[in-house]
Amino acid sequence: MPSTYPLLPDGPDEAMIAFRGGRPVRRDLFLADVIACAARLDGATHAIHLCSDRYWFSVALLACMARGVVSLLPNSSAPEHLAVLAAQAPGTSVLIDHDATLPPLRCLRVDVPADAARSVPQALPWISATQCVARAYTSGSTGEPQGHDKFFGCLMESVAAAARRVWAVAGAPCSVVGTPSFRHMYGLESTVLLPLFGGGRLTDCQPFLPADIAATLAELPEPRLLVTTPFHLRKLLEARLKLPRLAALLSATAPLSPELARQAEVELGAPLLEIYGATELGQVATRRPSESAEWTTLDGLTLAHQQDATLVSGAALHRPQPLNDVVELLDSTHFRLIDRATDLINIFGKRSSLGFLNQLLLQIPGVKDGVFYLPESKQDDVRPAAFVVAPGRSAADIVAALRPHVDPVFLPRPLVLIDALPRDTNGKVLAQTLRALAAAHLAPKG
Repeated sequence: MPSTYPLLPDGPDEAMIAFRGGRPVRRDLFLADVIACAARLDGATHAIHLCSDRYWFSVALLACMARGVVSLLPNSSAPEHLAVLAAQAPGTSVLIDHDATLPPLRCLRVDVPADAARSVPQALPWISATQCVARAYTSGSTGEPQGHDKFFGCLMESVAAAARRVWAVAGAPCSVVGTPSFRHMYGLESTVLLPLFGGGRLTDCQPFLPADIAATLAELPEPRLLVTTPFHLRKLLEARLKLPRLAALLSATAPLSPELARQAEVELGAPLLEIYGATELGQVATRRPSESAEWTTLDGLTLAHQQDATLVSGAALHRPQPLNDVVELLDSTHFRLIDRATDLINIFGKRSSLGFLNQLLLQIPGVKDGVFYLPESKQDDVRPAAFVVAPGRSAADIVAALRPHVDPVFLPRPLVLIDALPRDTNGKVLAQTLRALAAAHLAPKG
């Protein structure tokens, strides 16, 4: 790994590296915005990023890198959560692209375009490979959010490896549209760093609804990459809209069933690549789920068993890290994912997983959304419950559809029908959401 890297890879000033409001942005003008923003960060040591526009988020992120400011990427914008982050890091500013006041925090608007006549300095900042540039927080889908530091050299090596893998499937560097939050590690790597550092084209908006995804794609030149999640992908396929031509699809945040992957490739006319990773690890491996269950690590990353853990090592990681999942290691660069460790459940000596049960649930006709939940209990006879969105279906119907596929101990007791299942911007159901649903619908036990 080199000791330093340029803030932005080399390229001609006139290269189109981003789109804002559907209009192309040249590399030199993007850099002018970055440097103008960096000049306004005096006194900041840490910055909480709350921009809602991906373009201005990216400008602010690179400005912080140039000034040695650590970017804090919270999983929540709740004032009490931000206050905790700021208390842990004196000298924190909040970077925004909309009117907001969060006393006593200092808020700084970053959506101030640089003077078009202003020249960008010829000497682009170079960043130490060991500089901590960001602290990413877990989503809270498995518990309380935890912060993980990210170092510039590791991010650059990771993005370079991912770019080689993704662009090979797509056929060329792409205009990138993404549904996941760019403050989440997957969204940060795939919708911000991949286009900026990997030679693609960044886009400013974050569409969620199928019609918005189609409209955003239509504004961009080919080739196009859609970065999404299993939840958003299902909704997109259900809408049955005709999308502009895609070069490839990228999915993460939850395991993707082979059936859904094949359906997406057929109906959207593009190959689908799935990424395996985690906030603490970043992106680790990819697979083509329509073709194989086998994962291949990104170039430069290797796996090895050590005692009861599987460690991943390489230039894209600050130090060797354990996988938090149960895997079957085929060799140093290939594995099969057995299950998410946090999903494994054991009832009366019988084993299954919440992830497997969730996939079965979502394949039942009429089920629009749903999730299994194992209540917290001190008793040994705890059974999973399920919260399901299925207009027109009864709980008994859904349990009957599950019965042929699972052991009776894993059938939901109870199955609760609800109008909607709250998910975050990455399509995940947070642990606190499940606890709230349990408190509202499940009788206390134990």
